[in-house]
Amino acid sequence: MTTPDVGSIESRIADELGVRERQVKAAVELLDGGSTVPFIARYRKEATEMLDDAQLRTLEERLRYLRELEERRAAILDSVREQGKLTEELAARIRAAETKARLEDIYLPFKPKRRTKAQIAREAGLEPLAEGLLADASVDPQAAAAAFVDADKGVADPQAALDGARSILTEKFSEDADLIGELRERMWTRGRLAARVKDGKEEAGAKFADYFDFAEPFTDLP
Repeated sequence: MTTPDVGSIESRIADELGVRERQVKAAVELLDGGSTVPFIARYRKEATEMLDDAQLRTLEERLRYLRELEERRAAILDSVREQGKLTEELAARIRAAETKARLEDIYLPFKPKRRTKAQIAREAGLEPLAEGLLADASVDPQAAAAAFVDADKGVADPQAALDGARSILTEKFSEDADLIGELRERMWTRGRLAARVKDGKEEAGAKFADYFDFAEPFTDLP
């Protein structure tokens, strides 16, 4: 079983806070021993070399997050390894993931799941159709799909073949970690949160009147 690298967590927190690693290590030992942030800030200044309350609270939050991140990373590496799918390139991507969201995006294609429409379509031999349509937008979909009609495989007509190809591509895009990451970033930088009151509900929702005609970019939200 993969073991999380505790030392790297302490080093990373030290870099983020701009303090010495030994200060972080001392604070971590105190937190792990059951001391609270207020207690450490007030009575253990000598041990932490004067880390203040704000630094200690950030340290505690990041410690919890990074430990959870490393535990999840270890579990994902073990899971993919057990599936026999852990390549050097994939392992490097998993180890380079700096957030839980990025880690889960990478793991998504390898996460155990029920038999999907895309899997059924692949079993029916429709993956070459999906890849062909994706690679060349000039291809006539109906004509290309006609070659994959096979009643014995559950592909009754060209439309059924296209439906299967669509399922394959939908799953492919939904499991593309880089694409998901880019879309998430665009959502947070360009997205807007909007609210409108339903007709006839003005009186019932009077206490939420500020949001009857509300729209704000995500970047401006608290």
